Formats: sequence, structure tokens, C-alpha cells
Amino acid sequence: MAEEGATQNPLLPAFYDILWSAVVFVVLLLIFWKVVLPRMQTLLDERAAAIEGGIKKAEEAQAEAAAALESYNTQLAEARAEASQIKEKARADASKIEADLKARATEDAERITVQAQQRIEQERQAAFSSLKSEVGTLALDLSEKVVGESMDDSRSAAIVDRFLADLERADLQRDGVNR
Repeated sequence: MAEEGATQNPLLPAFYDILWSAVVFVVLLLIFWKVVLPRMQTLLDERAAAIEGGIKKAEEAQAEAAAALESYNTQLAEARAEASQIKEKARADASKIEADLKARATEDAERITVQAQQRIEQERQAAFSSLKSEVGTLALDLSEKVVGESMDDSRSAAIVDRFLADLERADLQRDGVNR
């Protein structure tokens, strides 16, 4: 053995060790290459697909959220525009209603004023007629007392009519002078 030890390098193992180590290495390498490495590759591919799917889903969700936000903003702008139009229409309607009410109130006031003036004129005419007959009767009574004799109806009617005509002329002259 001494001879063998002298010829053998202590750092270099024997040939059969290298051979069996190489065979075990190749077998382990083939097992690793055929079994472990494909499983690892499948696992990594699944993980990459899951990550990419998650990223796609996140991008899709983000795109949907952006579209929903844009839709919301559009609807909000439309709603604001519609509210503004409704407000303007309500103001216009209110102005129109106010103008209609004022016109109706003016018409009613004018109608009431005309009716009141007509009523006053009717009452004035009725009072004038009543006064005319009363004054005629009083004038006849007075003339009978002054003259001392009774007057017949035709004569008394003529006297009353003449007296009232004189009163009307005097009234008209007085109104003409006052104006």
C-alpha cells in the first residue's frame, strides 16, 4: 500500500469512485431533468399565469372603474344641465303665471270699476227720478197753497215739467260755469 499511496494523489480519488459518482450524478441529473424540473416549470408557469391573470383582471377592473367614472361624470353633467333647464323653465313659467295673474287682476279691477260706475249712474238716475217726482209734488202743493186753489192734473203736470226743465237748465249752466 505504501507503493500505491506514493503513486496516488491524495486530492484525486480512485477511478471507480469517480465512475460511480458520475453514474449517480447522471441518474440524479436525469431524475431532476425529467421529474423535478418539469414540475418546477409547471408550477412557475401556473404562478406566472395567475399573476398575469390577476394583472389583467386588475387592468380590466381599472378600465371598468374608469368607464364607470366617466359614465357617472357624464350623467352628472347631464343631470346638472337638465336641472338648470328645469329651473329656467320654472322661472319662465312663474313669470308667465305672474303676468297672467296681473292681467287678470287688472281686467277684474276695470270690470269692477265699470260695474260700480254703472251702478252709481243707475242709482243717480233713480234718485233723480225720485227727486223729480217729489219736487213736482211739493211744488204743486206749494203752488196750491200760494194761489189758494186746487190745480187739475193736466195743468199741474205742465207746471211741474216746466219747473223741472228750468231746474235742469240752471243745473247745466251752473256745471258749465264751474268747469
